[in-house]
Amino acid sequence: MADRELGLLSVVAPVHNEQGSLVEFHRRVTGALEGLEFELVLVNDGSTDHSAEVLERLAADDPRVRVLHLTRNFGHQPALTAGLDHAAGDAVVMLDADLQDPPEVILEMLEKWRSGVDVVYAVRTDRDGESFFKIKTASLFYKLFDRLASVPLRHNSGDFRLLDRAALDALLSMRETSRFLRGMTIWIGYTQASVAYHRQARFAGETKFTPQRMLRFSIDALSSFSNRPLQLATLFGFVISSIAFLAIPVVIILKITGNYLYGFSTVEITMLLLGGIQLLTIGVIGEYIGRIFDEVKGRPLYLVQQRPRRSGDPVSDGEEHGEDAQ
Repeated sequence: MADRELGLLSVVAPVHNEQGSLVEFHRRVTGALEGLEFELVLVNDGSTDHSAEVLERLAADDPRVRVLHLTRNFGHQPALTAGLDHAAGDAVVMLDADLQDPPEVILEMLEKWRSGVDVVYAVRTDRDGESFFKIKTASLFYKLFDRLASVPLRHNSGDFRLLDRAALDALLSMRETSRFLRGMTIWIGYTQASVAYHRQARFAGETKFTPQRMLRFSIDALSSFSNRPLQLATLFGFVISSIAFLAIPVVIILKITGNYLYGFSTVEITMLLLGGIQLLTIGVIGEYIGRIFDEVKGRPLYLVQQRPRRSGDPVSDGEEHGEDAQ
């Protein structure tokens, strides 16, 4: 389909302790989308600063702003999912509120959408304000993801992307707990294209992605789109067992020739090596079992404390998307 007509554009952004950038973020978004029919869906993901008050002021002053307050901090990906669940646009853009992803790029995304592209993802050409450690670990993650995962994730692409309503509905039908949205948007297929952009430094505040969170996010991404770690664990077991089996005749020969060294320290090293590999493989299997456990509990991805209602909105949302807390 080409030459699409845009009725309503939804811009979705999760917010966690971003009080210093919200006013400027609103100004940049509204300025970039001037002349378009749009809504700005901002999800307060359990902020502990004054972000909630700033969001309410923005919503009071601008009817295009819709604010969802979650009951606690559920994390970036569930909060982003909450915003996508409540977006009503023909096309939906997701980005962060820290202004590292410039809202002006949305216009370029819309041009590709109008030409018939269903998913438009932004690729960073430069990354201002990020440490050498962050850039190198991100590069390592993408390389590892390429080798292990089953979807072709474009290097230096993040959550900043636009989805057509049909593609978004397909994405939202996937309700797994461990969410890696940038991989999920690739997995659903549809026509996809990229736009390049210069990623800017944060407007205010500090990044919420600590090394621990980055590691957890990377593990979630790999386990969601690859069972290769389980296969590698099996391969490790096979290799070590083969080495042990081949060592048996060697020990017998050494015993017969009288060259066997009693108290051979290799025995201890081998025991430690085997024990370490066993613990490693059990840990890998445990990660997958833990995700199965999270899925079978069937808990909602998020809980909404308060959200704005339109005149045609139902009294409550579908429980499969999340839950309204009373």
